[in-house]
Amino acid sequence: MEKLLEYIVREPIQATEQTPLLLMLHGYGSNENDLFSFASELPDELLIVSARAPLSLGLDSFAWYSLQMNAQNHLVSNIPEALEAQNMILNLIDFLQRTYHFKPEKSFLLGFSQGSILSYSIALNYPEKIQNIIALSGYINKEITPNQPNLHYKKLNFFCSHGTEDSVIPIAAARKTATRLSQLDINHIYKEYHSGHGVSPANFTDFKNWITSIL
Repeated sequence: MEKLLEYIVREPIQATEQTPLLLMLHGYGSNENDLFSFASELPDELLIVSARAPLSLGLDSFAWYSLQMNAQNHLVSNIPEALEAQNMILNLIDFLQRTYHFKPEKSFLLGFSQGSILSYSIALNYPEKIQNIIALSGYINKEITPNQPNLHYKKLNFFCSHGTEDSVIPIAAARKTATRLSQLDINHIYKEYHSGHGVSPANFTDFKNWITSIL
């Protein structure tokens, strides 16, 4: 049996056979406690699981995959590591499914930055796993997503957001992603906020309300 990613959990107020799951994937250089800080403000019926990325950068800092500078001074993703991280997240989702029996159509995958990029990848490669995606400050990386649409895309539902002043991932990448979701005829909301590479209070309120509307 493959080793599971480390994670922390907030149990729902009242667990049922089909408690909705919210799985959180933090960004590069962060850890499982970052997004988990939202947990106390999110609906009580959710089982909230926040996963720790597998690559240690030291001092409670982790990454899903490495970033390297190329000859043109652009950061590039380590694709084999990204695919391995995707597989580890899928293994965790399968474990949680066996344990908690959540409904994919009532459960959520929330990712920030590098975690958001992997959330897009998992949704587009495995749309049957979790069907509601909160993609914060990320984009679709074509190197880890399929070229052809999937019949199961009709079941997907995205809340996508980005800061207009983001200096880490340019707003243009997010706008291209929103266009790609439209081309794939995937149901989505795309919002921009006057903020940098982070989650503004207005952004949090909007995705919280979006979660509540689906539950």
